[in-house]
Amino acid sequence: MGRITRRGLATAAVGTLAGALTLTQASASARWTERASARSGADGAAAAPTGTRGMWIATVANIDWPSATGLSPDAARAELVALFDVAVERRLTTVFLQVRPTADAFWPSPHEPWSALLTGTQGRDPGWDPLDFAVREAHARDLELHAWFNPYRIAQHGDPGRLAEGHPARVHPEWVVPYGGQLFYNPGLPEVRAFVQDAMVHAVESYAIDGVHWDDYFYPYPVAGEAFDDAAAFDAHGGDFGDLGDWRRHNIDLLVREMRERVAEARPGIPFGVSPFAVWRNKSTDPLGSDTRGGVQTYDDLYADVRTWVREAWIDYVIPQVYWHIGYAAADYATLVEWWADVAEGTDVALYIGEAVYKVGDPAQPEAWQDAGELSRHLTLCAEHPRVGGNVFYSASQVASDPLGAMSRVVEDHYRD
Repeated sequence: MGRITRRGLATAAVGTLAGALTLTQASASARWTERASARSGADGAAAAPTGTRGMWIATVANIDWPSATGLSPDAARAELVALFDVAVERRLTTVFLQVRPTADAFWPSPHEPWSALLTGTQGRDPGWDPLDFAVREAHARDLELHAWFNPYRIAQHGDPGRLAEGHPARVHPEWVVPYGGQLFYNPGLPEVRAFVQDAMVHAVESYAIDGVHWDDYFYPYPVAGEAFDDAAAFDAHGGDFGDLGDWRRHNIDLLVREMRERVAEARPGIPFGVSPFAVWRNKSTDPLGSDTRGGVQTYDDLYADVRTWVREAWIDYVIPQVYWHIGYAAADYATLVEWWADVAEGTDVALYIGEAVYKVGDPAQPEAWQDAGELSRHLTLCAEHPRVGGNVFYSASQVASDPLGAMSRVVEDHYRD
């Protein structure tokens, strides 16, 4: 695992960044404050900061970057720069770069091994610092860079023996829950919650990132016929909770609230946000839910009560993944955008909408996604909701490839300025 070596590298990285970090932290805070100052509302309530145009750069499974494991540092850097240049060409403002995809790191972390997605071998030093490079290159293009972390996923396989020697999940096998052919940290253990926060906060403290970002994975998505085995943790830490689901939601609530506090302490002024699956609960389950028929509900299946996080302002921004077309019967894009706008109303939480560029032109998708204008119509609809402050596109490789010319249409219709 090379923990001592990486600790030394991390210390060096902090030292070299120390001078520039203060200035960049200040500029990041100023940018967020400037955007937030544009908030207004006829009733005095805050509206979302406007103008966020983003794209996700997924590293897990080499979806967007790097294109393959084992690239030379020069080749990997060139690929990342090319994606940043695409963001500039598409007149975007923000990139969300996945830097902790599977309990490993895209920077020299004292807590976790180097990601296998860089070299092909978990724990092997790639010979450069991708997060440091990414921050500098993004800022050189006047792009904000939000570091995207996955809190609890350990591996997309079920064999702890394949993890790097000295991996925390091998040192603490009692922290690990195998589920659905993958490995996860157990969110019900307080020591796990503290550890994953430590691992993420190290990047927050060490790099001039412009935001901290989580996606939709908390407790894992349900797998038919399998149970997530956290019974022992529930017995030990369930306290007065009589319902397993309520206890699981409490665990994730604690993770969110504590992480928000730690981010604010480590880097005052940078936002902490989440990108959930867009169906919190169906109205048939809960009258507060959306008029949808989602097969997954974040509250019930992922134990993520995102509506409460927004209403209580435990996060700074939310980007629901509204990955369906306008008029989709089970989960209509228009219905969900209106629902999220209503949830954010009267709060100081910024609302951006996640867009599924990857569906455009895919023959497996419904007819609406064969229309180059579908995405542009999404942004037109969002403009009817003052609470919507922008859109974020998944994912970078599709933003670059521009299926059916849909992103070009978005730029022409909405991003001319």
